[in-house]
Amino acid sequence: MKVAIATSDYFVMGETFINRHIEHMFGGNTAVICGRHNGQDPLGKPLFTRRAPLSAKDKILAPFAALTGAALHGTSRLPFGDNRQRLMTFLKDQKVDVILAEFGTQALVLAKLGNDMGLPVYTYWRGTDASAALRSRQRVRSYRLMMPRLAGMFSVSQFLLDNLAAHGIAHTNAHVVPSGVDIRRFAPGAKTAGSFLAVGRMVEKKAPQITLRAFAKAAQDRDAHLTFIGDGPLLETCRALAAELGVAEQVTFTGALPHAEVRDHLVETEVFLQHSITAKNGNTEGLPTAIQEALACGCITLSTRHAGIPEAVEDGQNGLLVDEWDESGFAAKITQILDMPDRSAMTRAARATAEAKFDNAQGLARVEAVIRNGPKRSD
Repeated sequence: MKVAIATSDYFVMGETFINRHIEHMFGGNTAVICGRHNGQDPLGKPLFTRRAPLSAKDKILAPFAALTGAALHGTSRLPFGDNRQRLMTFLKDQKVDVILAEFGTQALVLAKLGNDMGLPVYTYWRGTDASAALRSRQRVRSYRLMMPRLAGMFSVSQFLLDNLAAHGIAHTNAHVVPSGVDIRRFAPGAKTAGSFLAVGRMVEKKAPQITLRAFAKAAQDRDAHLTFIGDGPLLETCRALAAELGVAEQVTFTGALPHAEVRDHLVETEVFLQHSITAKNGNTEGLPTAIQEALACGCITLSTRHAGIPEAVEDGQNGLLVDEWDESGFAAKITQILDMPDRSAMTRAARATAEAKFDNAQGLARVEAVIRNGPKRSD
């Protein structure tokens, strides 16, 4: 069976879950449909870029295609004209059997075309597409219209499926399959005492300032060190804040790092911190891959009761949880961890959780099995 993986941007180094599908699904028998391509293609798969320049004829047709798509399907982004024909030819030439759209927004673009070609279309909900996107009435309408066109759908967490269902968006063939982690590569190593790590884009929903202030309250003048991995608009703000709080020597900002280097940090880190919050625009996590990787490496995870995180982190068992925005509670939990005479039980529980729930080989097999079992249409 050959699957076309549809994504917005290809190749994005941080989207390990999508790149893993492209590389390994159905033994690597895959092709890629993307909106934009940055010129890197280390996976070497057949590639189609949707956003090609329009022909003169299609420039004239574009307004009519957009209006028709919006009226009938809730989206103005359906392929049309020469580009639609090029995409159909690509799918036929590659002998594609099924389309898997990474993110619901990509499924909107391709569901009708897949139906017209007799190709089953599945989608994978991952976060923004099933949270902030639902603030738009038009997007909710388009998702509802899309449901009968899908053969099935996957989500990284039950939270996202529940969020969609609350807006009347549901499918009879829906499955929770976390992005997962390679538990053979991500495994516990010798831990550095008092080491803390935060990984991810320095953006609003990660709330790095809360993490930093809580760490400063709990760990200043103690034998503890926090490393932030990631770049983004809040990086320089946090650098300045660390100096202002007097913990500049206890905090390292690495910027973005290759995935292999992130793994090296996780292997030797004792405690993983992620104070995820719901952003002002409604954007949430799904179930962060970094938390799954941290658990696999035996890191005690301190996070928030946010989105799908409680589906991974069990308070008091493999980590600790506080409510969103609870900076004082977050600081108190850091102190609690630092005062633990023996942290090994939580470390073992973290690893056991990853083995039971987040082995990406098992997750990939589940997705493949659903697709092999064939399409089911939502009522």
